[in-house]
Amino acid sequence: MDRNPSPPPPSRDEKEHEETAGGDCIGSTVYSKHWLFGVLSGLIQIVRPQNTKSGSDDEEQQMELDEEMENEICRVWDMSMDEDVALFLQEFKAPDIFMGVLARSKCPRLREICVGILGNMACFQEICVSISSDKNLGQVLLHCLYDSDPPTLLETSRLLLTCLSQTEVASVWVERIREQPAIYDSICFIMSSSTNVDLLVKVGEVVDKLFDLDEKLMLEWIRNGVAQPLGQPQEDSEEQPVFRIVPCVLEAAKQLRSENPEGLDVYMHILQLLTTVDDGIQAIVQCPDTGKDTWTLLFDLVCHEFCQSDDPPIILQEQKTVLASIFSVLSAIYASQADQEHLKTEKVDLPLIDSLIRVLQNVEDCQKKLENSAESNQEENKKSDPTQDDFHLKILKDISCEFLSNIFQALTKETVAQGLKEGQLSKQKCSSAFQNLLPFYSPVVEDFIKILHEVDNVLADDLQESFPTLKDQA
Repeated sequence: MDRNPSPPPPSRDEKEHEETAGGDCIGSTVYSKHWLFGVLSGLIQIVRPQNTKSGSDDEEQQMELDEEMENEICRVWDMSMDEDVALFLQEFKAPDIFMGVLARSKCPRLREICVGILGNMACFQEICVSISSDKNLGQVLLHCLYDSDPPTLLETSRLLLTCLSQTEVASVWVERIREQPAIYDSICFIMSSSTNVDLLVKVGEVVDKLFDLDEKLMLEWIRNGVAQPLGQPQEDSEEQPVFRIVPCVLEAAKQLRSENPEGLDVYMHILQLLTTVDDGIQAIVQCPDTGKDTWTLLFDLVCHEFCQSDDPPIILQEQKTVLASIFSVLSAIYASQADQEHLKTEKVDLPLIDSLIRVLQNVEDCQKKLENSAESNQEENKKSDPTQDDFHLKILKDISCEFLSNIFQALTKETVAQGLKEGQLSKQKCSSAFQNLLPFYSPVVEDFIKILHEVDNVLADDLQESFPTLKDQA
């Protein structure tokens, strides 16, 4: 039976109990303090030592949760989204009770709910700081990452992401995670083997946040994944080291590719963060299989899935961040694998040129629409803030131009001739490329024009006429 984290609706008796609770309401809510005391007291009874005896029958019973208790604790889960209730739970030392449950109970559903309630409570800054300052609770929660129950792992990841998003406590959690190397193995295992889409997305968000917050931790995780051949010292090994973090990220990305575009965006950004350090680039390219797998997946995404010729230009607004990450990673691989001939062929260069030029054309179209929208809203005295969209479009444009310039530098006379024949280097597309590459990449464009003169002198002259700065350099 599928377990839904959403709590069930309250029963009629429970509603009546709320209405008659009157004087013992929690804050401005209609929730009863006495009822909540009763539920928490019931939790305490469940995990008391005399109720946690060993034995096969007792252990089997501990794995199940009484239906009535489940309904009540699920209602607390729902209530904990209210700040008054969350503060009351904090005042009543509920986190200590939940810590006791997590430390002693083997019931997956109960553990999931307790972590879920703590996750809701952590959404409020004061409580998040309090939860984070409790070292014992922190250790118990991190231990939940070793759980085998996907819903519990999901709620644990959600709570961690909430805490990592709070500036005041983020460093506390980063340091705790650094102190437990086994967390790396657990997260890698989830990314490489789980088929639970929600869990993969949330774990990816946690990893993305960790890497964004702390480069040192990212480097440690990259280096932790180096596999050394058994019985052979690293320095004597002729084989390239295998970095586990990249294959695990790729496996999760493949799982999410068709099922969750937002999740795919997260994992592409993780790869992009890895390429911001040399060790991360080496983690991708140093092992031939990993480098090829990464390239194949990302190449297929940009050439056959995102921003296709029959897509409306506006779709770029939905794809701008994931495309920026993908092009950034592809560009890093392309630049660092100069000796890999399979990356420098017309079968690679021409489709990428076609995709990059189309993206740049769509960026220009989207930017014009944003400008027109801003002007229209200004005339109608409407408040509008296109700044964020424009910011991401500019980043995508900068990354695309850099990558396109790298490919142009590697073009041969034969590849240019093939591109003219197939249409990837038509006059219209070359013009569009030049508009974006000039003036920052003038030397690259000038070298391309020289090759073009050898292949199609008329087209080269036409382009120089259209771009006077190139004519001056001729």
